[in-house]
Order: sequence, then structure tokens, then C-alpha cells
Amino acid sequence: MRVIVIGAGLGGLLSAARLSKAGNAVEVFERLPITGGRFTNLEYKGFQLSSGAFHMLPHGPGGPLAKLLKEIGADVRIVRSEKTTIRLPLKKGDADYRQGFRDIPFNEFQKPLSHRDRLKSAYLIVSTRKDPPEGSTLKEWIRSQVKDEWLVKLADSFCGWSLSMRSDEVSVEEVFEIIENLYRFGGPGVPMGGCKGITCALEKVITANGGTINTKTEVSKILVENGKAVGVVVDGTEHRADLVISNIGHAATAGLCGEILSEEKNAEYLRTLKTLQPSAGIKICLSAEEPLIGHSGVLLTPYTRRVNGINEVTQVDPSLAPPGKHLTMSHQHVAPENVGKLEEEIEMGLRDLKEIFPGKKYEVLLIQSYHDSWPVNRASSGTDPGNNTPIPDLYVVGDGAKGEGGIEVEGIALGVARTMEKILG
Repeated sequence: MRVIVIGAGLGGLLSAARLSKAGNAVEVFERLPITGGRFTNLEYKGFQLSSGAFHMLPHGPGGPLAKLLKEIGADVRIVRSEKTTIRLPLKKGDADYRQGFRDIPFNEFQKPLSHRDRLKSAYLIVSTRKDPPEGSTLKEWIRSQVKDEWLVKLADSFCGWSLSMRSDEVSVEEVFEIIENLYRFGGPGVPMGGCKGITCALEKVITANGGTINTKTEVSKILVENGKAVGVVVDGTEHRADLVISNIGHAATAGLCGEILSEEKNAEYLRTLKTLQPSAGIKICLSAEEPLIGHSGVLLTPYTRRVNGINEVTQVDPSLAPPGKHLTMSHQHVAPENVGKLEEEIEMGLRDLKEIFPGKKYEVLLIQSYHDSWPVNRASSGTDPGNNTPIPDLYVVGDGAKGEGGIEVEGIALGVARTMEKILG
């Protein structure tokens, strides 16, 4: 087949690499001057900052993305993070009270609960793995089962870090799919070379198999004939294909199809697209001469104003920072009602960091915000319409079409794998 891929983000590059390896003629069109989209490196002051993702894979070397990279033949080394921790405020009477906080391992999250609630939460974890709850948000479910606000705070921190959503914005079904995947695939890991280590490896697979990647070339139209996608228009020139894969989200893809999708039979699909809510977030990149976290996993921060979690990837890959420096990155969810108040949100995040790292010396390298047409996810987790479109031979991949229970890039990989199964069998 001749295949055209719109967009050279992670989903587009994964699809192009898989299809080119299977012997198909693949051409990628990317409107930006770089590949990778929100999954590549930005060099700044000797640091390899990321354009979006955190140089971290939620399921490390055992997850869906790592599996797909291996199948494709992309040469990427992924190192499992040693642990994930939760930062708690100390109370009067605690040892080292004046230090202000203590960190506990993620698997000891029940410690702040009463003895009764610990037993109840342990029972719920075991019982609901066999019979997952449904029909409510995660926050509603927690409050109905264990009446302790600590679990709500932890849920907000975890969902904010992993999904850029609050616990009252995500369905309990989606969260339990995520929890199952954590059991199945394990916790996070760091790809050597950061995001660009993966992007470059995928580019090599595509070009080695005869594929072409065009940057600074924007697709203006998807050609549809006899109800099927047959190619695209770029700079006024038609490029014919047997299959079109879009990595720019369902709504933007529909916009390239023109009036063909306005027919009554597609009304329900179009109504779904209007309900999609992108998720927004803020990332703050820090430079420090000493470790701020001290491990290669995630530090969850349930008691902050805004910051949900922090990682320090230079614990695994020192090449992501200049010699003697560490790269630490925080993330905070931005609620839809606060997207118009980003300066205030950033200020609260900066105040959080001062309290999370009291007495520590660090420099703020870069503050990045993700919203509207450059969001964390084009469709919030658990709400995307899948990879199919109403037009045969036209598929959507990427952060607007993830698999169930897929955290960020792992969800993108699940969606791509599902799409490849439909195409290649």
C-alpha cells in the first residue's frame, strides 16, 4: 500500500515506522520544521528540555510503547525508575518536624489513613480488581467508599500528574483500567536520550525502510472519493494514497475533510467531536547542582496548591543536563475554568516549588503551558472517540485517540497498536 501520515508526532512516527517495516510505501507530512511534536527535545543552556512529555514512559521497559518500539525495531534503551514517592507534611510530634515534610513510597499510600480505613481500602483494592466500579467519577467513588479526604488529595495528585485531570473529571472506569495496566506493565522508566532518543530511532526505521518524512509541509485537505480517503493536498498538489493516517486529532482531521462529513449519517460523530475537552497543564523546568528529588521516579505532591508531581530524569541519564547539573521537571493540571488565568496558575506553581524544596538552590529554566490547540491531550483520557473515522481508509492516532487505561504516551502506543491490527491484521 501507499500510505500518507499527517503529522510527525509520536503517534504519526510510530504508525509510519510500523507500516514501512511491513513493506508499505510511507510518506509523512509535518507542518512544523521539526519532528516529534510534543515528544522531542529542546536544547537550552546545555539542557535537553522536552517539548511536551517528561522524558519518561509511564510503564517503562515493560509497557505498550516499549513493546511497540521493540516490534518496530527501534533502537531505544529504557531504564526502569527505581521508585515513586509521595510527599507528606509533617505534624507536630513527628521526628524532624522542623524539616516540614517526609516522603513515603507509593505502595505505602495507606499510611495516613486510620486503621479502619486502611483495612477497608485494602479490601476495596482486592475486590474491585475482579469487579471494577462504574458510573461515577473517581472522586465520587472514593467519597462513597472511604470517607477520608487524604485519598481524594492523592487521587488528584496522581490524576493531575498522569492525565492532567482532577479526580472529579475522570471516570472511575478509566482509572481502574489505568490501575490494571500498572499491575500488568509496571511503573515508569526513562528512555536514554529523552524523548528525542525515541523520535530519532523511529525516524531511522522509517527512512531505512524507504519512507519519507517532509517537514514544513502542511496538509490542507484530505481527498475523499466514493466515500473513501484517497490522499491529501499539500501546497496545491495532490498526493494519492491507499490509506491516510492522521496524528492531528479527530476535530482537525474532520476539518480537512470538508463538507463530506456534514452528511446526516455522520451527525452523531460530529456531535461527539464538539464535546471533546482538551486537557491543559503547566510544566516548570528546574536546574540544580544537587539532586532535588534524589531518585529517578515520580514524586507526587498531594498537599500543594497546584503542582501534582515532579521527576528528575538526570538520575538515569546525566546527558540530559550539563556536567554537574540536574534537570527536574514539575507538572500541574490546569482546570478548564483557569486556562484564561495562566499567570496566576504559574505563580501558584512556583510558590509550591519553594515549599516543596525549602532551602534548596535551583534555577527556573523554562515554564511551558499546554492548552487549546497545543494541549496536554487533544481529548481528555477516557473521552476520545477511538481510532476509526466515518470515512473508510482514514484513521486517527495520537493523544486524541488513545487506548483504554493508557497513560499519555502509553495510550498513544495502545491506539497505534490497535490501528495497526485493523490495517495489517
